[in-house]
Amino acid sequence: MKKSLFASWQANFWAGLAIVLPAVISLAVLRWLFGTVANITDTLLIFLPTKLTHHDAGNGPMYWYWSLVALVLAIFLIGTVGLLARNYFGRKIIEWVDSALLRIPLLNKIYGATKQVNDAFSSGNKTAFRTVALVEFPHAGVYSIGFITSDQQEEVEAKTGQKVVCVFVPATPNPTSGFLLMVPEAKVIRLEMSVPDAIKYIISLGAILPGYFPPSQDSKAVRGGALLPPGVVVR
Repeated sequence: MKKSLFASWQANFWAGLAIVLPAVISLAVLRWLFGTVANITDTLLIFLPTKLTHHDAGNGPMYWYWSLVALVLAIFLIGTVGLLARNYFGRKIIEWVDSALLRIPLLNKIYGATKQVNDAFSSGNKTAFRTVALVEFPHAGVYSIGFITSDQQEEVEAKTGQKVVCVFVPATPNPTSGFLLMVPEAKVIRLEMSVPDAIKYIISLGAILPGYFPPSQDSKAVRGGALLPPGVVVR
């Protein structure tokens, strides 16, 4: 009887944990994200006395509601910069600030590299992280999921004599790190899987399987889609 009650309670516990855990993780991630952003945006309230905005008469951490005010202020300022960038005089001011930052030693290296990465993703790149693909990695016969980041590698193509595609293969379960591969285009298998589905597939260690609806023969003929050979192992 006791064993039966314990087994029933254990089953209820695991069922409840499965329901509660996603909400707890989501709240924890949201709190971490807010705290991380607040560490940067809190400096916007430097003009206010710390006795007003911080615990322990200015010696402790900032009150959460003041951090929220700082975040709203940051959003407003970013929107203002975007508004300025849409008119002639605003663009001239931004260009002047940009030029000034690029003249500061050490800072210009960090700012220049960050700006180049930002421009690469915001200048209309139609392929960066928008196509999911399979590549043979880490060795032949074993396939890994990756994201096509670029399909124009002029120097590499000139020296290898073949068309190559730049593919980022994320690590599991942390997709923020991984490997950058330059793969011959003929060996890249483009998938119908969406980027969000691929990320969920990677983070879940392959437990969350994205839905797949095989295209008709006519559509495959039009797109030239490739099928996986039998016995392929997907990482």
